[in-house]
Amino acid sequence: MNYNKFLVITRRAVVSSSLALLAACRRKRGSGFPGYAFVANQEGQAIAAVDLTSFGLTRRIPLQASPTAVIADAARKSVYALTPETGTVHEIDPGRLVVRRRLRVARRTVSMRLAPAGGDLWVLASDPRQLSRVSLESFRSAGQIPLPADPVDFDISPDGGFAAVSGGAEGIVSLLDLRAGKAKKPVRAAELAGVVRFRPDGNQVLVADTARRVLAFIEASSGRVVTSLALGIKPEHLCYKADGGELFVTGEGMDAVVIVNPYYTEVTETVLAGRAPAAMAFSGSPEYLFVTNPPTGDVTILDVDTRHMVAVVAVGQEPDFVVMTPDDQYALILNRRSGNMAVIRLAAIIRSRRRGAPLFTTIPVGSAPVSAAVLAVE
Repeated sequence: MNYNKFLVITRRAVVSSSLALLAACRRKRGSGFPGYAFVANQEGQAIAAVDLTSFGLTRRIPLQASPTAVIADAARKSVYALTPETGTVHEIDPGRLVVRRRLRVARRTVSMRLAPAGGDLWVLASDPRQLSRVSLESFRSAGQIPLPADPVDFDISPDGGFAAVSGGAEGIVSLLDLRAGKAKKPVRAAELAGVVRFRPDGNQVLVADTARRVLAFIEASSGRVVTSLALGIKPEHLCYKADGGELFVTGEGMDAVVIVNPYYTEVTETVLAGRAPAAMAFSGSPEYLFVTNPPTGDVTILDVDTRHMVAVVAVGQEPDFVVMTPDDQYALILNRRSGNMAVIRLAAIIRSRRRGAPLFTTIPVGSAPVSAAVLAVE
């Protein structure tokens, strides 16, 4: 359901009605998002379902293990949570807010991603070292590709045909042909290979080397290291602009966001972004970059077009994850230490460092929230 379109139609339908009814309809624009935020509580061993219409906790869904990641699949109307210590994927029914199915993929897992075309879930495992495909129709394992080193992170190419897996202290990146189910020869691209991301066109793989504080660029087709770009910070968090034309990087070493052009392999600008900037999220309309500052308990909001800081918002203790609602109305920030979710309404942001933006609300969600996903529910 297109919520914004629904509001436009509603307004047109009541033009001939009274002014009071028209005003009431307009107030609905700030009344919420028609769905849930599913929050992974690592210490609470549960998924918290937060109603984004009433902005209240609806239910805690117990998992009997610690979730670290959650993914919403809009096409299948399902939510998937990963508990790495048990190597298990949990499928959650967003209608009944219960666990529908469970699948143990490996003894220990690291992370997971949906296939770009849907239908499959890819799960990175450390014991045994492999990348596993899970068929979401049957909810069964549908093949594994062995890995040569302990994996840290992975990404899937935009066409879904390839994966790149970083090998941590081994400094290698494994390029996998997902259709053939085979791994190519590993590429030594870093001293300490961390976060890995495909360029949006799929032609190159970007590898964060936190030891040398550089981004390494690998040609996806050949596995050849093209270049390394010095950043001046440890590249610990990466966030693409919606159109893929810019990459935002944060990490230890500077209280700033480093902006990279991934096609010209150059740093275009460095912008101050609060104290020890960490996790980020991008809103498409307006184009804001939300940057968490865990030590100071606030979020810095940058105007991507002007590169100016437009607001600093106090949100809670140790904010370290942020996600946008699909309609770009709200930014949801998870505060790990205070165990709550802060909500910022984008329409309330005032372009002034002094005035900032008020919190829309704060919702207790459970112990150590570390990841969240939003799903519309009709």
